[in-house]
Amino acid sequence: MKTILTALGAMPLERAYYHCDACQRGFCPRDRVLGVEGASLSPAVTRMVGTTAALVSFAESSELLAALAGLAVEAKQVERTAEARGCEVAADERQRVVPAGAAEIAPTLYLGMDGTGVSMRKTEVQDRPGKQADGSSKTREVKLCTVWSAEGRDADGVPVRDDGSVSYSAAIESAAARDTDATGSAYAQRVEREARRRGFDRAGRQAVLGDGAPWIWNIAGEAFPAAIQIVDRFHAKEHLSGVAKVLYGGPSDVGTAWAQARHAELDAGHLSRIVDTLGNQYRARRDPTKREAVRKCIGYLWANRRRMRYPAFRAQGLCTSTAVVEAGCKVAIGTRLKRAGMHWSVRGANAIIALRCCKLSGRFEDFWERRAERHCAI
Repeated sequence: MKTILTALGAMPLERAYYHCDACQRGFCPRDRVLGVEGASLSPAVTRMVGTTAALVSFAESSELLAALAGLAVEAKQVERTAEARGCEVAADERQRVVPAGAAEIAPTLYLGMDGTGVSMRKTEVQDRPGKQADGSSKTREVKLCTVWSAEGRDADGVPVRDDGSVSYSAAIESAAARDTDATGSAYAQRVEREARRRGFDRAGRQAVLGDGAPWIWNIAGEAFPAAIQIVDRFHAKEHLSGVAKVLYGGPSDVGTAWAQARHAELDAGHLSRIVDTLGNQYRARRDPTKREAVRKCIGYLWANRRRMRYPAFRAQGLCTSTAVVEAGCKVAIGTRLKRAGMHWSVRGANAIIALRCCKLSGRFEDFWERRAERHCAI
């Protein structure tokens, strides 16, 4: 007999027990059918735990279960259960890729990639180089892939994200791969799965947006050679504003005016003019710090010049902002995993990220239905 915590309270469960003399192991077939093998929570309560833990901390999840459902589930049990289910969701994401139907694919689809750091336990960052004063690291980068459509327009004719069109997939995993590798990096494979799932590779028009990081364009060029590549316009402006601060000191009227003039040139498509201006600044300066900042900005702009054809992109009715991706980093990752005092293991973080992305992408119900079917089929 074992006691199971159900949505209606604790319930004693009697079932047959079988023992294998050959392998010296015992099991209860009924536990598998009911979905409580190795667990003391019913499937309904397990789902409640997964839902709350995807939204709030484990301690808050425990409090919510007690306040709203009268269920006593300790924070540690919430953590263990949520992480186990999150690992199931992550495995399901890797194994199940059902391409979107033709009717579900918007004429233009956008795919954005970005990364955000999450604080880790010391054992997870040991000997990893980082940005701390001593060269160590306190964080690991979560890489996020976002797909959405923007067929609507605002009063100024700017594309607006379509409600319910955004999906997320993310994990702490590498985007690095060698030319000799038979497959792409773990993250590149994640991006390709999400693209197939959303029909990005079959959309009439495809656009990949990013902040200019080389790893983004490496994946985009390899996986989606037909896609239009666009550097986020506001990131490009931030680079120019950063140079203005280096050249003219902290916030200053002269620096602000200089940056605004460069922003206007960027919007108008006068990239060569910006590079010429920066070149003049480089030649006129003798301070090594200022010269290096200008040099890096020129390199950034010139390397991404084909991705900064903003007048042409606007004329085609394309998004030039990664606001959806940046919001995804905050909503899918930051809101849950970057709260004060939180330090994660890679396994724990990836489990909660999987749960959260599944829920925010509108796939939570489908996962639990498939999970119930698997147990019933045993």
